[in-house]
Amino acid sequence: MTTYPTTGLSGPAPTATVSVKPLVLKAPQRGEDLHVRVTAPTTGTGLPVVLFAHGFGSDLDGYAPLVDHWASGGFVVIQATHLDSRRFALPADDPRRPRMWLHRVQDMRRVLDELTTVEAGVPGLSGRMDRSRVVAAGHSFGGQTAGILVGLRVTDPHTGTAEDLSDARVMASIRLATAGKGGDELTPFAHDNLPWLRDQDFSHIIAPGLVVAGDKDNLPLSTRGPAWTTDPYTLSRGDKSLLTVHGGEHFLGGISGYRAAETTDENPDRVALVQQVTLAYLRHVTAIDHTDWNYARTVLTGNHPLGHLESE
Repeated sequence: MTTYPTTGLSGPAPTATVSVKPLVLKAPQRGEDLHVRVTAPTTGTGLPVVLFAHGFGSDLDGYAPLVDHWASGGFVVIQATHLDSRRFALPADDPRRPRMWLHRVQDMRRVLDELTTVEAGVPGLSGRMDRSRVVAAGHSFGGQTAGILVGLRVTDPHTGTAEDLSDARVMASIRLATAGKGGDELTPFAHDNLPWLRDQDFSHIIAPGLVVAGDKDNLPLSTRGPAWTTDPYTLSRGDKSLLTVHGGEHFLGGISGYRAAETTDENPDRVALVQQVTLAYLRHVTAIDHTDWNYARTVLTGNHPLGHLESE
């Protein structure tokens, strides 16, 4: 076990990892093949899987501070490049644009459908993944994607219906700095440009989940301020936890990449907090070990300078 002096938290000793990209999954109906990156420990068996969805505009190379930490802690992390990525630069009139939210969910399902192919594409990984333990995770737009896989219902702007698109293969979720409910709380920009945020229903989420929110995350999408990003916690049901990152803006200190220019609140200590709490949660919810999670709950329920952790 490792004790981290900056946060006062604990975690497993890190192990060596390997990363392979791109693994290409054929997706003719998508219009673009699905490119996937896999990062995994070089040793160990029965490794749980984290299916990670990036934020709007990012790609499979993003979020290394989280991906590297989770993989070194014993998880196979799978990332895809979704259609909203800047790498595709879809034109404004592309017919896929209004349903990007749905294409993302379909991307995740495709990865789950083809885990055998994904596993075979990484030298030395065959037979070492535990497909019965899959956690969906995501940041920002990716948080919605992960949420849908565990029961979040989004009203399709085209059909006016909110289907259940959850996937029984996903046991839990981690949602970081992601959107709250829509309705009158959306700004005109969000209402007009992000129609998939107009009506989100969190009440069907009963799977265990960890929500991470920055208390300075003033997104230009809601009139409610930072509290908006706590909705995925307060409005869902079941076994849930909320990590509030003190001083955290939308990138929570820099989780989207090492030295990422988009980070407005660069702070290595905040990143370390998010890394360590999320890994402790992953180990807890997949029943590897509960020690680090229980310790984090003890340390972060008081007056900790970096954050606060609560659970229901």
